[in-house]
Amino acid sequence: MIDDLATQFNFGFNILGYLLSFVQFGFIIGTLTFALLTIADRYSPSRIFMICAILGGICNLSLLIPNITVFNLLTARFGTGFFLAGIYPVGMKIASDYYKGGLGKALGYLVGALVLGTAFPHFINEFSWSSDYTAVIVSTTLLAFIGGLSMWLLVPDGPYRKPASKLQLGVVTQLFSIPQFRKAAFGYFGHMWELYAFWGFVPVILKTYANQQGIDLQVSFWSFIVIGVGTISCILGGLISLRKGSRKVAYNSLLLSGIFCITSPLLFMLQPQVFIVVLCLWGMLVISDSPQFSTMVAASSPPELRGTALTITNCIGFAITIISIQLLSFLLGKIDDTLLYVSLSIGPIFGLYSLRK
Repeated sequence: MIDDLATQFNFGFNILGYLLSFVQFGFIIGTLTFALLTIADRYSPSRIFMICAILGGICNLSLLIPNITVFNLLTARFGTGFFLAGIYPVGMKIASDYYKGGLGKALGYLVGALVLGTAFPHFINEFSWSSDYTAVIVSTTLLAFIGGLSMWLLVPDGPYRKPASKLQLGVVTQLFSIPQFRKAAFGYFGHMWELYAFWGFVPVILKTYANQQGIDLQVSFWSFIVIGVGTISCILGGLISLRKGSRKVAYNSLLLSGIFCITSPLLFMLQPQVFIVVLCLWGMLVISDSPQFSTMVAASSPPELRGTALTITNCIGFAITIISIQLLSFLLGKIDDTLLYVSLSIGPIFGLYSLRK
């Protein structure tokens, strides 16, 4: 949808990259702001979710303003990312307020839904109606409004919510002084180094394999499958965490996905059917640790600071994704394409080292 939107403007430069990066930049600034001001812990999370969903939807809808300037266009994208800071981490905060035990299972379902939403654009790209970016913008805006209002009306603040009584500007330093929080956060950061770079380059992996093997692959469809199958592993990981604990699920998932990174050059030597199966397994393992790391972050934080703890780890984690994505982009074409993804093992190695007992 964004590439179709970008073609509608003639600013004398390629605006597509800016349209994509300004959302991510907005999310990082938004999560940092929410964390420093402890917004998710001082005010009703359900109300914050509703307000941010509506404001984010308005920013999204403003893309359709006739003759919009480049400044307003990028500001709208930045605003969408900024208000997403009140959606994803605040959604996890709401879940943590409802579950004293079994939070890993609940976040498994929540992150699983996120994964499916991340994969869905690849699916709709298979259909001609997806090229109508106006319809996509209007429909996603309406869904944001409905989701925000539904959260406010149907999901009151959880029974285990413990609001912070005052603004605490030193909260980030306070959180990172807690050893268990620090281990969980560093493990999450290692996971994030790999995750979004892998998701972003799944189409590149498929195209590289298809070109080397001289075969035709439905890149958009298989990208949807490889990313979307992570929904299943998030749910399964959540169920397993009830018996084995979140740390064990996160550690083993990170270990196995790291092995996939290191051995990724061998992936391109496999037969097509085996290649797809192995790539789907990687797609499952690369995300199955995410809800468990968030569970560990929430569990290791003081109850009155859980929202801020989840928000600041999201902020730093997404900032790290920019570095790993840019690294792959820089290496693309400079080294053998089959060797690119070995560099993603840096994240799992760092995360596993952080989680050592």
